[in-house]
Amino acid sequence: MKKIGLFFGTFNPIHIGHLIIANHIAEHSNLDEIWLVITPHNPLKKKNSLLEDYHRLELVRRACEGYNKLKPSDIEFKLPQPNYTVNTLAHLSDTYPDYSFSLIMGEDNLNNFHKWKNHEIILQNHDIYVYPRIANKEESIFLKNHPKIHPIKAPIMEITSTHIRKAIKEGKNIVPMLPDAVWKYIDEMNFYKK
Repeated sequence: MKKIGLFFGTFNPIHIGHLIIANHIAEHSNLDEIWLVITPHNPLKKKNSLLEDYHRLELVRRACEGYNKLKPSDIEFKLPQPNYTVNTLAHLSDTYPDYSFSLIMGEDNLNNFHKWKNHEIILQNHDIYVYPRIANKEESIFLKNHPKIHPIKAPIMEITSTHIRKAIKEGKNIVPMLPDAVWKYIDEMNFYKK
């Protein structure tokens, strides 16, 4: 059975921090592939600086080039909105019965996991790989010793897409924080400059 790790995000934009964590988990866990699942724009929320879904998918596609174990996924674009992770996991499990799906999340998300819709069902059927965050001062007491929770000693990345968008708008050089192909697309399309 093929083991897939699901790394969810708006990826607005995807940056080297996302890639370092995804690649580290792909190389240092028992997962065969990591799917970077682009979260669609919630039609009920104000858009702000969120790029269109297909542009963010293109950025993730470009970022994953050259990484055999990293794949972009637009699976949530096809599901009714607003969507919940438990529904995405059910849909994927039905669509790919020969695959097992696990979640990848930061420690900060694990602290709020008990508030997720049907979190007990997720935990019953799926493993969760947790990477460390500096910003997470609170100890992840919830589920810390649960057999389905797997802490990963991934590099701690504190780069944020919010910081990158702000720096681009201010005309700062953020090139080292983005894969080349991602920066080229952002620059060509004039994203985040206004």
